[in-house]
Amino acid sequence: MRPLTDAWRSATSRLIIIYGALFAIWCVVLLGVVQWEASRYLSSVVDQMLAARIHYLERTDQSRLRDTVDAAGAIDSQGYMWAGLFDAKGNRLAGSIARIPKELTDDGVARPLEAGLADLTREGDSRTRATARTRAVAQTLPSGERLVVAKESAAIDGIGVIIRRGVLWGLTLTLIPGLLGGILIARAPARRVRAIQQAMEPIREGDLSVRLPISRANDEVDLLAGTVNTTLDEIERLLGEVKGVTDNIAHDLRTPLTRMRTRLYRLQQQFEGRPEGQQLDDCVAEIDTVLARFRALLRVSELEDRQRSACFEAMDLGGVLRNVHEFYAPVAEDRSQVFELSIGPLPSLRGDPQLMFEALANLVGNAIKFTPNGGAIHLAALTDSTGDARVDIADTGPGIPPDEREAIFRRFYRGDDTRSKPGCGLGLAIVSAIVRLHGYSLSVGGNERGAVFSVICPVN
Repeated sequence: MRPLTDAWRSATSRLIIIYGALFAIWCVVLLGVVQWEASRYLSSVVDQMLAARIHYLERTDQSRLRDTVDAAGAIDSQGYMWAGLFDAKGNRLAGSIARIPKELTDDGVARPLEAGLADLTREGDSRTRATARTRAVAQTLPSGERLVVAKESAAIDGIGVIIRRGVLWGLTLTLIPGLLGGILIARAPARRVRAIQQAMEPIREGDLSVRLPISRANDEVDLLAGTVNTTLDEIERLLGEVKGVTDNIAHDLRTPLTRMRTRLYRLQQQFEGRPEGQQLDDCVAEIDTVLARFRALLRVSELEDRQRSACFEAMDLGGVLRNVHEFYAPVAEDRSQVFELSIGPLPSLRGDPQLMFEALANLVGNAIKFTPNGGAIHLAALTDSTGDARVDIADTGPGIPPDEREAIFRRFYRGDDTRSKPGCGLGLAIVSAIVRLHGYSLSVGGNERGAVFSVICPVN
């Protein structure tokens, strides 16, 4: 059912539905106009027949008028025409009409009868139909007698039925094939959009080497995909240049800095115990900090190379968590912190155990560093409702403000509350690179009473 749903959600399907609705509305309006014109025309024809008949009866000799009125039904037995002759008081003198309809006036103008002829004609008249549409005309004769002529106009209803059936069949034979054709037409773009969505997933995760598929149709979707591919080419080139410059700077500066550190260390040995020696110690420490940052930069660049994922293997996430807990338990104990570990049933995963140890150890180390003495850190792993593994690192530290929860994963970013802490602002960038390399996701939650880092590990 998913392809059909996607087809109905497409712009093509919506246009087809809108067109079909407009077509149906126009057909209904057209039906009304045609039926109104046909009814008007047939009514005029009936009125002409009534006028001719009453004119004929008016010119009939008075001595033969009653017999002629009585015979009017026989004269037009197939046309369902009735006639009646009444005195000035409305008493019937001749004909098949029992009484004068209330809506008629003696002006010779034909009018429709609301109740029809069912209660106006004499009993036993087999031609009378209660639901038949009827028009009638009344005229006062010079003798004071009143003459009424009525005719059934069921043809008007018949024409309306024929028109409605025709429009219904026309709508059916037009809309149903149109809707089916629209579904078939919309399914192809829907498949192409899904293919583009699938191609965008690795791009969204940082793999800029992937390109959007282009079909042979060379339509507007392909033009858009081609533009996106050209943009990706340029972005990949620019990022490659920036990454290359950064890596080259970090790599090239390590050698002269290492030599400078070696020389300063030798001078430090010569001035050991003197004030100059203390200054040299500070210089060596600063160079060590710069070298650590360069190593971290190169480490991030190394982790962003997605070719490393080709070496992934079956990974015991629970074992990695136990190693992290064992490694940091003494550090937490020295700070009088409670460091708890809870591991539930976990699905089988593929990855690099050493890289995951590095990422989780970094998160746990930060939790211990920013949690005050006597606080608590909880490391937990479980399987969520979707069947994926979830790792949570919760602490009782100051927490992370919501407006900084995305920025903390940028290189060299340090919040106002962390600038006094040791570090270079690259630890979480390394964690983020490791998580993305594995195809996992990393999120930050919590409040002012502590932060919660969550790593979602989908099953491969």
